[in-house]
This record gives sequence, C-alpha cells and structure tokens, in this order.
Amino acid sequence: MKRKLFLLVVTAFSVLSSCSVDDGVNYHFEALQIKSVEMPESFDYGSVYKIKVNYLRPNNCTFFEGFDVVKEEITTRNVVAIGSVIEDKDSECTEKLEEVPASFNFEVLYNQPYLFKFWTGEDENGDPVYLEFTVPVNSGNTDGE
Repeated sequence: MKRKLFLLVVTAFSVLSSCSVDDGVNYHFEALQIKSVEMPESFDYGSVYKIKVNYLRPNNCTFFEGFDVVKEEITTRNVVAIGSVIEDKDSECTEKLEEVPASFNFEVLYNQPYLFKFWTGEDENGDPVYLEFTVPVNSGNTDGE
C-alpha cells in the first residue's frame, strides 16, 4: 500500500512540475553523423575500452549529448551520436560542419566477436548507413586501454 501511495505521489508531482511557463527556448534531439571511429584490433574478455569517435556538428545550435548504444543481438551494437538542437527564435543557427571528438567506455562481457555499427547518416532512399567494425575477443584478461 505504501509503495502504491509513493508511486501516486511521484506521478502527481512529475505531472505538476512539468507544467511550467514557456521560457521561449525549445529543443529537440537529433542523430549526429559519425565520421570516423578508433577501434582496437581485438578486445580482451572482461576489460573496459575507450572507444573514440569523431562526429559531425552541423551548426552552432547543435550540442553533443552522448551516445545511444543499442544491443541488437548478443554481441552486435548499434551506436548513434545524439545531439540536442536549440530552437530559440532569438538565435540564428550558423552552419559549422565541424568534426568533434567524443568517446564512450565499453565493457567486454562476452567472449565472442563484437560487431559495432556506427550510424553515419542515410542513403538516397532514407535507409541508415553504418561504419561497421568486427572486433574479435581474446580469452585472456589484460588491461584494455
């Protein structure tokens, strides 16, 4: 009963707090094109690796928020760089097209090869295009950096 009451209070509070005065600044999230990736030639089982990525920042109204790493199959990962795009009526977005470095940590949990698919945009038919890397996994456990 206490749990149900707690959930009701949290839900009510979140609904009430989401009703705020419009401050004029709106934004939306958008996938950012990944231009290049630094991947190790192999992984060691149980290690953590820093995966370095260069993504395209299209303008001065777009800001990097992080990566969406989705497990498609046991050892297949789809990776998308995510940006927030400010839609401020008072600001003018200027095209930049700059490549920006970013990284994320990846822990090797399986002893099978990993397939990474990094989103680079869409083709002329609107289908997703990926940079793909298959990385074998060594059974030894050594430092992964």
